[in-house]
Amino acid sequence: MDSGSWQAPHAEGPVHARLRLPGSKSVTNRALVLAALSDGPSVIEGPLRARDTLLAAAALRAMGTTVEDYGTGMRVAPGQPPAGAALSVDVGNAGTVMRFLPAVAALTGAAVRFDGDARARERPVGALLAALRTLGAEISDGGRGALPFTVSGRGSLRGGTVTLDASGSSQLVSGLLLAAPRFAAGAEIRHSGPPVPSAPHIEMTVRMLRAAGAAVETGGTETGGAEAGSAETGGTPGSRPGVWRVLPGRLNLGTFTVEPDLSNAVPFLAAALVTGGSVTLPDWPASSLQAADQILQTLARMGAACSHTADGLTVTGTGAIRGIDADLRDIPELCLPLTAAAALASSPSVLTGVGHTRAQETDRLAAIAKEINALGGDVTELPGGLRIRPRPLRASGREFDSYDDHRMVMAAAVLGLAVPGIRVLNAATVGKTFPGFAALWAHMLGGRDAAVTAGPAGPADPPGQGS
Repeated sequence: MDSGSWQAPHAEGPVHARLRLPGSKSVTNRALVLAALSDGPSVIEGPLRARDTLLAAAALRAMGTTVEDYGTGMRVAPGQPPAGAALSVDVGNAGTVMRFLPAVAALTGAAVRFDGDARARERPVGALLAALRTLGAEISDGGRGALPFTVSGRGSLRGGTVTLDASGSSQLVSGLLLAAPRFAAGAEIRHSGPPVPSAPHIEMTVRMLRAAGAAVETGGTETGGAEAGSAETGGTPGSRPGVWRVLPGRLNLGTFTVEPDLSNAVPFLAAALVTGGSVTLPDWPASSLQAADQILQTLARMGAACSHTADGLTVTGTGAIRGIDADLRDIPELCLPLTAAAALASSPSVLTGVGHTRAQETDRLAAIAKEINALGGDVTELPGGLRIRPRPLRASGREFDSYDDHRMVMAAAVLGLAVPGIRVLNAATVGKTFPGFAALWAHMLGGRDAAVTAGPAGPADPPGQGS
């Protein structure tokens, strides 16, 4: 896949494939931070090697951590930069790098300047910077609450209690939690505001902290807000933690294995639904750090049959795609590929709880509505979601814009299964989280039970195919 356009393959019949997927970006970047803050070296097995994770590794190296290849994994040894050093970190357009690394920078004795892609300068980070200041950090951002900013580390951070509005991203909480064991007083983090999206990612952070030896308590009750209680704006408020307490202490990640990225699995599982075929993922975790149950429940509501066997997870299409009303607040990464599948369904859908995705790699709600409507679809933007009314779609020679967003490429791939002729602009941006996506997609369509692997040891995107 080059930087030009990619012809999304059309499915001539049901897909039948057995696939292995690369590691989770979310888990990999949390593991890298915990390893950098551990008391001794760690080994991360099966990490994702993609733009977002390589940027995280480069940022940690700049701050004195050793990150090196170690067989099929990474070996990470904590370290410190020279006292008084002036360092630069490129976050690209990676929310995890932009929000996980400032707290780490505050624990160094260096001045660390953070900047990234143009879009990253528009993504919410001000609440995190304000919280770090409350906890004792010195940060210069010109009052913008956005990139670029500089964290002037003093070698330690006081810590304590802080309240912030994390409704823009769960990463704002995780970015504080990951480093909190190294704060002198630990931290008590309180959320105040509309519901936090992607709450399972905070639970992922808590579980990984505990596995590394941290003492973490959760409590309080998240209250509803602007997106709560309305199908138009984002779903139903739940009783979920709104307070997180982390005691100061030592960390030891040790040897840690990264599970496959289940969000990146969804386009492939949707392919089984859309084509009436079957896709088997042998490495689907029996007990996952990710929102595995919510993912499968949502696909099942749309008509997929999901079964766990000794061979792994198999998702089978039943020949029909059903429209659904779904609150995706806990699984917003699924919004774009599910919108693509919903546009091919037999009845309308309403997807809510994803208003915050307007501030991700692109305004995802506006982008997917525009591109599907240009194919003849009927997608209406809601304040916190989308309404999709299925209509016949035709590519008509128009190029599908990726908006430099990996999830838009995945959505186009799902649409292309049923709509021939979709050509995706700048499809190489999918390498942000999934190098080898196009090659694995082609393998899936290439024959029955094709067992292939994507990731560091798997096929790269084939050059010279306009892909």
